[in-house]
Amino acid sequence: MRRPASASGDARVAATAVRQAAVADALASQAGPADAAEGGLVVVMAAYNEAGSVGPVLRSLPETVCGLRVRPVVIDDGSTDGTAEEARAAGAVVGTHRRNLGQGDALRTGFALAPQLAARVVVTMDADGQHDPDELADLVGPIVAGDADYVQGSRFLGRYDDAGGARDLGIRGFTLLIRVLTRTSITDCTNGYRAIDAAGLARLRLVEDRFSAAEILIQAAGQGLRVREVPVHIRSREIGTSKKPSGLGYASGYLATIVRSWARVHDPRARRRRA
Repeated sequence: MRRPASASGDARVAATAVRQAAVADALASQAGPADAAEGGLVVVMAAYNEAGSVGPVLRSLPETVCGLRVRPVVIDDGSTDGTAEEARAAGAVVGTHRRNLGQGDALRTGFALAPQLAARVVVTMDADGQHDPDELADLVGPIVAGDADYVQGSRFLGRYDDAGGARDLGIRGFTLLIRVLTRTSITDCTNGYRAIDAAGLARLRLVEDRFSAAEILIQAAGQGLRVREVPVHIRSREIGTSKKPSGLGYASGYLATIVRSWARVHDPRARRRRA
C-alpha cells in the first residue's frame, strides 16, 4: 500500500534531520577547518554493520592519489556493531546516522561533508573490501587531467570475482536500459566505485535513499557531465554479508529508481531551473 503524501513528506523531513545531525557531528569532531587551497580527494564510504571490514579498507588507502591528499569519510548508517568506532580508529572522518536510512542517504551525507573538507574530487567506494584502492588513480586521473567529470568503474571491462548467475544478467539488462535512456556507452550501471569532480557533484539533485547508483549516473548524464568508464576489479566479499535485497526485491527497486530518476531529469520544471 502506498504511503499518503503527508506521511512520505514527514519521513523525508525526519531523514533530512538525521543527515544534518550526522554532518554537524562529523565536523565538530575535526581538529580544525580544512585548508580550502588544498583541493583534496574525499573518499566517501556508506557503511552499515561493516565492523571487521571498514578498518582494513581504510588502512589500505594511500595518502595521496594523483597529487591529491586522501580524506576518508565514513557514514555509519545506523550500525549496531561498532562500525563507527572502527572507522574513527582508522583515521576516517565519521558521520553517524541515528537510524538506518539507506545507502543513498548515507552517500548524500558524505557528499554534504565533501565541500567542508575542501574536496576537489569525490570518490565513492564500498566499505566491505570489494573495491581495490590500487585502482583509485585510474578513476581520479581523468578528472585531474581535465578529460572527464565523472568516471565510473566497470567490472565488465575489468574483473569480477562473482561473475555469472541471475545478478550478472540483471546488471547487464539494467545497464542496457540506462545506456538507451542516457545515451552513454557505460557497461556497468550498478558499480559503486566512481570518481566525480566536486563542482559537477554539486550540480546533481539526488533524492533516492536506496539503489542510488542508477540515480547518480542518470543525474550525471542529464546534467551534462562528461562520463567515462575504466576497468576495475570487483573482489569477493571476505567478511560479512551483502546488505542488498535479494531476488525480485532488488530488481523491482532498481527498476523503479531508474524510472523515477529519468523522469526527474526530464521534468520540464527541472529543465527550467537548469536554464
